[in-house]
Amino acid sequence: MTVERHLRLIAGVFIIASLVLSRVHSEYWLLFTGFAGLNLTQSFFTKWCLMMTILRSRGAKDPAAPGCCR
Repeated sequence: MTVERHLRLIAGVFIIASLVLSRVHSEYWLLFTGFAGLNLTQSFFTKWCLMMTILRSRGAKDPAAPGCCR
């Protein structure tokens, strides 16, 4: 899987988990949803995302890398 696909999966899981936790446990979990949204927005403007850096260090492939399956 590529870095972008991993990132989309992680962001989706974080958002769904925080929404479920806000209903089951506490409304303060919605702050985590807001944090995820702010992080995605800042990465749009800065073209840098900490999670993508972590995923690359763990061996996830970039789509432009040679040998990457598309």
